Amino acid sequence: MRFRRLIIGLLCLAGLAVVLDFGVAAYSEYRVSRLLREGSNLSADPEVTFHGFPFAAQALADRYKNVDIRARAMRPDIPGEIMVEANLKGVHLSMRNLIDGNVRGVPVDQVQARMRIEPTEMGRLFKIPDLQVLGPPADKSDGSGGSGGTGMTTTGAIILEGKIPVTPDADTTAADPHNDGGQVDNLKKIHVLADLRIDGNEVHITATDIYRGRELQADTDPLIPEQDRLAVLARFTHTIDTKDLPFGITPTKVEASGGQIVVEGKGDYVTIDLDRLQQP
Repeated sequence: MRFRRLIIGLLCLAGLAVVLDFGVAAYSEYRVSRLLREGSNLSADPEVTFHGFPFAAQALADRYKNVDIRARAMRPDIPGEIMVEANLKGVHLSMRNLIDGNVRGVPVDQVQARMRIEPTEMGRLFKIPDLQVLGPPADKSDGSGGSGGTGMTTTGAIILEGKIPVTPDADTTAADPHNDGGQVDNLKKIHVLADLRIDGNEVHITATDIYRGRELQADTDPLIPEQDRLAVLARFTHTIDTKDLPFGITPTKVEASGGQIVVEGKGDYVTIDLDRLQQP
């Protein structure tokens, strides 16, 4: 009977310890979240998650193994808000400093930073409201899709889709029995092949050719008159400044993923201000 009571008592203590541990972790997450919102002028509290159990052991050691941060942030060069993310490994910070809000100059073993530009923001940036990023072309050997390009692609080749004003082809218009020569709707869906690359702190999205690959039914796109081709490609070309990755990390990689443009960077043994996503 005594043994059973002892077991029950130990289980209760263990349960209480777990609850207290999660409580301290939740408070720490809330504290960092509020500091980041105030210091970075965010419109909402960012998501902050301290990984690893027990959390109390990490707090006592003044070193947190793994911290994830996700927030929506404004940028001067991109209309709307974009998603920014950071993963911090080996955060050296005492619990007292965290409680006091003294989170400037925090050493971190490794910071992985990321920004995601979603289709809505991409459309605003390019001034093509329905702009979509469809990923790389299916046929790697012919990036032009039969449109008269160089027949070569790079690892950064992507396909963009969107509706833009297009001058009707003269021969096509004349052959259309329903066209009476009056005004026609010239907003047409176009697919283009584009090169996606990073150069320093800039991401370059450069449309290189009209894409007419069959896997996207892009072969049904309107024929673009040669005199309008360069203007169409220019509409799908843009440069994005990425110098404001979270915590000042330098971008090193860009890719199209899930309809988004994702820019990433990594820094080892860096010192950050944990209350500022954008470092001075």
